[in-house]
Amino acid sequence: MLRKKTNGVARRPQRTSILSKVADSSVDRRAFLRGSGLAIGGLTAIAATGGSVTQANAQSAAASAVETVKSVCTHCSVGCTVIAEVQNGVWVGQEPGWDSPFNLGAHCAKGAAVREHAHGERRLKYPMKKEGGEWKRISWEQAIDEIGGGMMDIREESGPDSVYWLGSAKHSNEQAYLFRKFAAYWGTNNVDHQARICHSTTVAGVANTWGYGAMTNSYNDIHNSKAIFIIGGNPAEAHPVSLLHILKAKEQNNAPLIVCDPRFTRTAAHADEYVRLRPGTDVALVWGILYHIFENGWEDKEFIRTRVWGMDQIREEVKKWNPEEVERVTGVPGSQLHRVAKTLANNRPGTVIWCMGGTQHTTGNNNTRAYCILQLALGNMGTSGGGTNIFRGHDNVQGATDLGVLSHTLPGYYGLSKGAWAHWARVWDEDPDWLTSQFDMLKGADGKDKSLQNLKGIPVSRWIDGVLEDKDNIDQPNNVRAMVLWGHAPNSQTRGPEMKTAMEKLDMLVVIDPYPTVSAVLHDRTDGCYLLPACTQYETYGSVTASNRSLQWRDKIIDPMFESKTDHEIMGLFANKFGWGDRFFRNIEMDDENTPNVESVTRELNSGLWTIGYTGQSPERMKLHMANQHTFDRTTLRAVGGPADGDYYGLPWPCWGTAEMGHPGTPNLYDMSKPVSEGGLTFRARFGVERDGDNLLADGVYSANSEIQDGYPEFTMQMLMDLGWDSDLTDEERASIDAVAGPKTNWKTDLSGGIQRVAIKHECAPFGNAKARAVVWTFPDPVPVHREPLYTNRRDLVEDYPTYEDRQAYRLPTLYASIQKKDVSKDFPIILTSGRLVEYEGGGDESRSNPWLAELQQDMFVEINTRDANNIGVRDGAQVWVESPEGGKVKVMAMVTERVGEGVAFMPFHFGGHFQGKDLRDKYPDGADPYVLGESSNTAQTYGYDSVTQMQESKCTLCSISAA
Repeated sequence: MLRKKTNGVARRPQRTSILSKVADSSVDRRAFLRGSGLAIGGLTAIAATGGSVTQANAQSAAASAVETVKSVCTHCSVGCTVIAEVQNGVWVGQEPGWDSPFNLGAHCAKGAAVREHAHGERRLKYPMKKEGGEWKRISWEQAIDEIGGGMMDIREESGPDSVYWLGSAKHSNEQAYLFRKFAAYWGTNNVDHQARICHSTTVAGVANTWGYGAMTNSYNDIHNSKAIFIIGGNPAEAHPVSLLHILKAKEQNNAPLIVCDPRFTRTAAHADEYVRLRPGTDVALVWGILYHIFENGWEDKEFIRTRVWGMDQIREEVKKWNPEEVERVTGVPGSQLHRVAKTLANNRPGTVIWCMGGTQHTTGNNNTRAYCILQLALGNMGTSGGGTNIFRGHDNVQGATDLGVLSHTLPGYYGLSKGAWAHWARVWDEDPDWLTSQFDMLKGADGKDKSLQNLKGIPVSRWIDGVLEDKDNIDQPNNVRAMVLWGHAPNSQTRGPEMKTAMEKLDMLVVIDPYPTVSAVLHDRTDGCYLLPACTQYETYGSVTASNRSLQWRDKIIDPMFESKTDHEIMGLFANKFGWGDRFFRNIEMDDENTPNVESVTRELNSGLWTIGYTGQSPERMKLHMANQHTFDRTTLRAVGGPADGDYYGLPWPCWGTAEMGHPGTPNLYDMSKPVSEGGLTFRARFGVERDGDNLLADGVYSANSEIQDGYPEFTMQMLMDLGWDSDLTDEERASIDAVAGPKTNWKTDLSGGIQRVAIKHECAPFGNAKARAVVWTFPDPVPVHREPLYTNRRDLVEDYPTYEDRQAYRLPTLYASIQKKDVSKDFPIILTSGRLVEYEGGGDESRSNPWLAELQQDMFVEINTRDANNIGVRDGAQVWVESPEGGKVKVMAMVTERVGEGVAFMPFHFGGHFQGKDLRDKYPDGADPYVLGESSNTAQTYGYDSVTQMQESKCTLCSISAA
């Protein structure tokens, strides 16, 4: 097969940007913003400057010099570099980062328009409160005093868990770390962020398969893939720049691209093989592929023997999924899956890519584990061109997850055990008893009091139930009474009508965001609601973690706009109001009374995050990488000469030990072809050393140059002593280890890093060398199985593949069987799914407030198959009602298309500002309403949560559609 090849060199445009041409014109800040913000059109920027470029003399050139500043796009997780052009404190133009190995001089529509997010006129400009039904401007002093005072009153009356601190994937790493620490000092685990509703099932499924819950390789490493399998992902729209890397492999390697999706997406348009599956049948589909792999002996038998545990149990389940049964459940012909299986077997290494289409299900953890098992069977793990390349959503959703903004972990995934809290108390130099005293107590089923410090908090997916559920059914003393939505769009969550009710029941609703979000208008509150203007990430600085685990340093482009404040200053204001600011910042340098120094925060998190290797990325090393992007190879990400020679770009975690150790970062997880000191790694020994009499450690395989030439458990001080390697420790390291637990101290809790350093000196992975486990015995379904969605129109399959029994999870009663047993399919026959658009991001408040993006997509819509539309009597462009079995309904425009199959409808989830047919524009503060409003798809989305993580179900519910 002949395909045209290119030399792979990105070419700069022949013409410079409009903004760079006019950069030398004299323009004041107000005139520029007026010209660029009020009109929409390609030549607006020229008009704003008088329409011509004038010759500069020496005096004017000095006064109006254009400075360039590097930052990172605040949309998806690719991590594209933005080069901002700043003149007289105004961000006047931008270029993509040509030296960045991630975006290679490219931007998508959203990235090309980010200047407007900072300079946008629709932003919140000053603190506001709702009083008597009207928005009223207030000062920061009044806001902190009233909000802080009200929260302390609620805390006194109902306990610390009655205030819910919802964080953000839009925070920098430093801000995310401070936020989780902030919740700990307040005394609650009722803290979470967007990862709960986008990739929590990924983190749980992947971490419980081979040790770490993150993308294993990188966008760039896809260049080496010989096959690309995408399921439940649409990178052409959700992560557009990533397509550069995917198409490079497709062109360069003749790599077949296989796309599995209920919709024929823009990504599917590039596919060699498009597989249309029924929503919610991912496990059945993957087992259908594995059926052919096992039947034909195409699996990597030696890889499985030496590096995988439990594959025999998978084989037993897969035997049930013959081509006929797979087609009955998924709708995909067996002959097509035979072709897919053969393609994957003949083109190794291949990569598997997934996104929220695979995660947002009641069986999301089953789906993600099935994808992992497919790669284990093919031997595609721990190799360049292989791996599971999980494309994360927001720009720092990976970092915020790593930093523990979650209701069930502390920073670094340390969990909530007594030992985990003791570790972080040591890092914070805090009295552990004081920390425990900040938390409430709960009487357990055994009649004994237990601290809520060690109990998972309510996840953001369920905060509604924290407010509305009978408090006798909740595992905390009282309901949630105050909600802080800090950098979070509520319209990205399901069950919109119940969310409105919950917002109205709260004593206090606080929104901290650059834009008001749907939180300002969804409810009918007349008071008790506050809007606090936070900065964008372009008005501050700090680190951000891309999907591939690389950390990048953002520099500040402009000073905070209007009366906005940085998130870390706002945390400082609240900490001081609550009376523990001195304790909170005791080891952190302060820029002023309320504002911590960002680099100092980085150093504190470096000192504690040993588990995942966030310890070697000092501010200096990250800044060095950003300044020398041009020295890094575009495929391997390794610096070739230059001041960062040998490092991998962004020091992808784990970057073991201290910064002084100079570990280069880990480009591909579990790659044993490299020594650990050079970025190699084994599977993590996280699950013990044996199970049912079977060895869980690797069998006779190990990373390059390892002095232990077999599997081994995680390192402890005792293990160093047994090996005789303890003599390699310095006196300072030994003293630090003795201060923790002596011989029982392990690599995760050794604050000196000595255990890690010595293990790596002998080319061993600190976390051990084990087998990946295909069977997770601690999960509701140890072997992933297909279960029908709660709302399914395939009633013939419910008896064969029922959902779970109702259960208690994350402090709340969680329904499964009691919903599924009700047959609503006759009245609601169409499967409803949701997804992203290229123009907008997340809840859409920022992007719909951007005139350049708002012009591109002005209407909320539902995609309906042609046959369904004709049967309903609806034509393209007509208004329709999409109604939910739970009472929610939305009025949207019909897009009649073959993109979706018969019986399936699709809606994007970026819209808000309308509610069940009503336009809410008049409820926004003056001048802060987005240009484009529309119904939220989640108003019509229903109940349903993953059995392990409480991930929301938004990819396969039911609906009815009728003409409006």
